[in-house]
Amino acid sequence: MRWIFLDRITEIVPGEHAVGLKGVASSEDFFADHFPGFPVVPGVVQIEALAQLSGKLVQVSVVEQKKRWVWPILSIVRKAKFRRFVRPGSSLELRSELSELRDESALCKVQARCEGERTTEAELLFVFSPGGLDTDHFQAELETYERKALQMLWADFPNWDARMRSER
Repeated sequence: MRWIFLDRITEIVPGEHAVGLKGVASSEDFFADHFPGFPVVPGVVQIEALAQLSGKLVQVSVVEQKKRWVWPILSIVRKAKFRRFVRPGSSLELRSELSELRDESALCKVQARCEGERTTEAELLFVFSPGGLDTDHFQAELETYERKALQMLWADFPNWDARMRSER
């Protein structure tokens, strides 16, 4: 993925919640136009960072519960609120709580904080194929791709992954 707005996953409890971080460097492309003389992180970027964290939480939860990989796709953003500006040099603390997990969708309540104060909150609805992905080949490719992404973002992934493999 070219646009990764999630720097690190610090915690995932499958079926419950995930916590992550997004550092906001002054060199981010979007600051050139948003806004000249008063740079702030666009709300859509904050939502995308929360969606990326939530997508990983949904994947890990489905793998643990159903023993299959899914590709969560953000479908609906509800109740989005942007409470304060996020400026260059800040660090966003991201949190996602899994509210519902169904065969073909998941709902997460998300929140971002900067310096301990809420900046963003929303509900994010994800959809995915109820039976996993259609072919074994595509399923294997997705699993390989997502394992690499999780290894890059989540320091505890190797421990979780080893536990999941032993339970299969």
